Amino acid sequence: MELLEKHFDTAFAAPDGIKKLRELILTLAMQGKLVEQDPNDQPASELLKEIEAEKARLVKEKKIKKPKQLAKIKADEVPYALPAGWEWGRFGDLVLVLNGRAYKKNELLDSGTPVLRVGNLFTSKQWYYSDLTLDEDKYINSEDLIYAWSASFGPFIWEGGKAIYHYHIWKLKFFIEGSPYKEYLYNYLLDATDRIKRAGSGIAMIHMTKGRMEELLVPLPPLAEQHRIVAKIDQLMARCDELEKLRIEQEQKRLAVHTSALKQLLDAQEQDRFANAWKFLTTNFGELYTVKENVVELRKAILQLAVMGKLVEQDPSDQPASELLMEIEAEKARLLKEKKVRKVKPLPEFSLKDMPYALPERWEWVRLEDVVELGSGVTKGRKLAGKKLISIPYLRVANVQRGYLDLAVIKEIEIVENEVEKYSLKYGDLLITEGGDWDKVGRTCLWREEVPVCGHQNHIFRARKVLNKQNENWLEKCLNSPISRQYFAGASKQTTNLASINKTQLRGCPIPMPPLTEQRRIVEKLDQLMTLCDDLEHQIDTATNTQNNLLNAVMAQV
Repeated sequence: MELLEKHFDTAFAAPDGIKKLRELILTLAMQGKLVEQDPNDQPASELLKEIEAEKARLVKEKKIKKPKQLAKIKADEVPYALPAGWEWGRFGDLVLVLNGRAYKKNELLDSGTPVLRVGNLFTSKQWYYSDLTLDEDKYINSEDLIYAWSASFGPFIWEGGKAIYHYHIWKLKFFIEGSPYKEYLYNYLLDATDRIKRAGSGIAMIHMTKGRMEELLVPLPPLAEQHRIVAKIDQLMARCDELEKLRIEQEQKRLAVHTSALKQLLDAQEQDRFANAWKFLTTNFGELYTVKENVVELRKAILQLAVMGKLVEQDPSDQPASELLMEIEAEKARLLKEKKVRKVKPLPEFSLKDMPYALPERWEWVRLEDVVELGSGVTKGRKLAGKKLISIPYLRVANVQRGYLDLAVIKEIEIVENEVEKYSLKYGDLLITEGGDWDKVGRTCLWREEVPVCGHQNHIFRARKVLNKQNENWLEKCLNSPISRQYFAGASKQTTNLASINKTQLRGCPIPMPPLTEQRRIVEKLDQLMTLCDDLEHQIDTATNTQNNLLNAVMAQV
């Protein structure tokens, strides 16, 4: 017990430490290791005799039905040895497990006695009512011990006044009021529920039967010790509450400082302000980056700095982006004249309101279609009967992640043989997702695989550079940056959980274009900083593992 007291700080440091500490407290309580035993306490065996005698009296007076005889406890059932004065008892020998009632739709009303359903105990605020007159055992009152046994499960001491309880809830009725101590039995059920969840078999509770519940083994201390155990549990859980509150406060403070630091970095106009903001971040990496969520935000900020022209210094000797754009325009005109690309309907003129922010000198705002040739993918389910077909591998939305390809599962599709060239990917092509959940819209990665033929489905757009010397890495970074993600969010067609963009919206996506040589410098700097972010995440994983191992070692000693 002293070791447990000394290592609250260890639990505080580990990510799930406080949760594990709560579980350990309950486990120790049920093993008789949380408080000292008192040899003067009346042993639990006497308590069991009293309960049995009262049960017999209630049956004789026809106040309850005779409970079924439960199997005697065998030695091989007992999970551990109990302290002196404790006894193992069947759950059904200690309390009556009473079933709730199922209700027809027409019995659930807008007024009357509340009908407590499992959802009301966990998440649902929608209540039903009933005007039925039922047996007393179909009602619960404040201070009653109940147990939800369906998909969401666990014990509760009800505090909501008189209510009817649904059949997915059991009411636990004591033969002798206060014996065993209700709060002790509640904590026993918390521990039993935690053990089921930790074992990964929580789904089994969906099929938990009353019979199985009654057969559960309960470690029963003397009644006086039950009260001492509950008092100690309450004391230690209150300390866990304090630690949890402190941890939340620290995390919120860390998040606020990190958010403020990133804002200063992004808003800095002068180079010295930018340098100071970046120095603050790097100096405080150890404090600010203890959770991966902050590293995710750092990655976004770095990308945003890149596309705003703040990541590397400009070089006045660089050829301006306008000259590169004239070369691209000339090449597109040639391809159109030679009928190698189709003429597309022009988009509205690019205006100041389309520009998210001011760019450095020698940079230019363009639309995506100004610098690439956009193509669509293969549509499944086309009528291809009578045509000469060929089967090719093709990419689906699941393969295209933000900044990388997931090629764990590649499917194949049949296309017309003369369409192979049309739908095949080339090294350096950009793949852009049409939609899905909100984060999937405009998700972009590069095709870098050296395979003879691979296509892509029609829910993925392909963007191909016009000139070989264009930097496709820069375009990929732009399309995954917060600026483009904001554009896609604003332009996309959205439902409750899904969103999508069409080809016209993609064509119009604003792209900041630096001089070609600066693009290369920015991409190189981005790669360095993203490697730094990888290192931060690795350090977080290492620290987390160390903390968890230390906590597990401490708990094993306890």
